[in-house]
Amino acid sequence: MMRAFVETAAAPALDIDGVRSDFPALHQQAHGKPLVYLDNAATTQKPRAVIDAVQGFYERDCANVHRGVHLLSQRATVAYESSRTAIKAHIGAHDSREIVFTRGTTEAINLVAASFARPRIKPGDEILISAMEHHSNIVPWQLLCGETGAKLRVIPIDDQGEIILEEYERLLTDRTRIVGFVHVSNALGTVNPVHKMIELAHDKGIPVLLDGAQAIPHMSIDVQELDCDFYAFSAHKAYGPTGVGVLYGKRSHLLDMVPYQGGGDMILSVTFEETLYNEPPHRFEAGTPNIEGAIGLAAALSYIGELGLDRIANHENALLEEAEHRVAELPGVRLIGQPEHRAGALSFVFDKVHPHDVGTILDTEGIAVRAGHHCAQPLMLRYGVSATVRASFAVYNTHAEIDALVRGLKRVSEVFG
Repeated sequence: MMRAFVETAAAPALDIDGVRSDFPALHQQAHGKPLVYLDNAATTQKPRAVIDAVQGFYERDCANVHRGVHLLSQRATVAYESSRTAIKAHIGAHDSREIVFTRGTTEAINLVAASFARPRIKPGDEILISAMEHHSNIVPWQLLCGETGAKLRVIPIDDQGEIILEEYERLLTDRTRIVGFVHVSNALGTVNPVHKMIELAHDKGIPVLLDGAQAIPHMSIDVQELDCDFYAFSAHKAYGPTGVGVLYGKRSHLLDMVPYQGGGDMILSVTFEETLYNEPPHRFEAGTPNIEGAIGLAAALSYIGELGLDRIANHENALLEEAEHRVAELPGVRLIGQPEHRAGALSFVFDKVHPHDVGTILDTEGIAVRAGHHCAQPLMLRYGVSATVRASFAVYNTHAEIDALVRGLKRVSEVFG
């Protein structure tokens, strides 16, 4: 069955050899074989532009941001806040003050749960998520439900790995206080119908949080056009550093939220009797931030922009289409989820061979994939498996690497009979 992938405009083809030359880590061997890196949904490799941006901060501008009167602090502050402005432009936010730096998607979701949802939740209220969520969009809501007496409701998915919209609409009630779901599934690659889902929630006055960790490297994001209330993503999924991410929040929401962490830089003044909080976004950025991480993230998004998201998507879609077709043809291999619209990732299982064994054999061939539950154990239960093998793609992957993956999977069959 032919699949549809992310819809893109016609664009000139990428110079993949040139792209690959930008990523130093790709040019090495693993177990004596050329590295084939297909674990991009876990983390992407970093281009020289990002490495240079981080190194440049340490070599020239290393100082703490805000309030410093000396030159290095002023330069660091300008670079840090300029990164916020660049990220605002990349995702189409209205105001750079809607960009909150976090440690990643996980902290961003926890921030929304603690500072936005917690004051609004009472016993009997409901929080709605989907059956394909990463643990980071499950556990914070479970904790909140345990604290407040609210109930966690789950939108079911079908065998293809797609949201059942009729069930989603039925679950939206006057008890629903917030909806949170992935833009793109990390385990299945499903691209959810986020525009329709946001519209249905907003028709009932329900705010929406999107987990965009797996969407940000693969497609254009315009948070104003989406009209989501919150959008969370991590730098390291999009060629940026680890340990830094972003929460976009509508300005009206951020102004109405109290901080959930206290410390330096999130205050205007402190006495032992009273603390006055800073304005958003600084209200939610307690302590010394990951300055070099923010600078590296801005460099990563600039790199993506220079390549062109349409060209990136066209290239990745061609890889996914070929990989899905060829892997599905292998004897004893079963794809997990076959959504109509897919981005980034392909998951599958071998009959009678544990995914960890598959991953180990592939590793000996120099092929890096992810084998496990992908921090999506409820989704694994939905398909009756404990784990899958996941091959996930990035702009630097090639059709020759799909050949290598298929040869590696054939080797698995040979080893295990």
